[in-house]
Amino acid sequence: MIIKFNTSMPIKLRPYYNLELSKYQNYLKNKDFGLAWKHLERAHILGQSYPLEHSYTHWKMLQFGFMIKNTKEVLGQIPRLLLGGIKSFVGKVPHGNTGGSNVSPLKSMPIEEDLAEILE
Repeated sequence: MIIKFNTSMPIKLRPYYNLELSKYQNYLKNKDFGLAWKHLERAHILGQSYPLEHSYTHWKMLQFGFMIKNTKEVLGQIPRLLLGGIKSFVGKVPHGNTGGSNVSPLKSMPIEEDLAEILE
């Protein structure tokens, strides 16, 4: 049995991940919290297999929870932030999971078609 450890995001995937984070920032700046969150979830899907990107996305989700004063999101992000990167490193992430506290951290979810194509 071969165990694969994920350490860094592939160069071809990085621009898509960064684009989602950029869109998040732009919508956040314009106080469109719904679209900002959607792009943060999309960044999570793209980055969840890679420890640094996965942890960074949960860090941004935690900050977002504080900003909108959502206690459930804040409390839900703390264990995700602490454990998400480890699960990424050993390749045990629920693919397609959007990363918010409104979904189980263990549940795989359908991936939007455009993101599925990027991940292929």
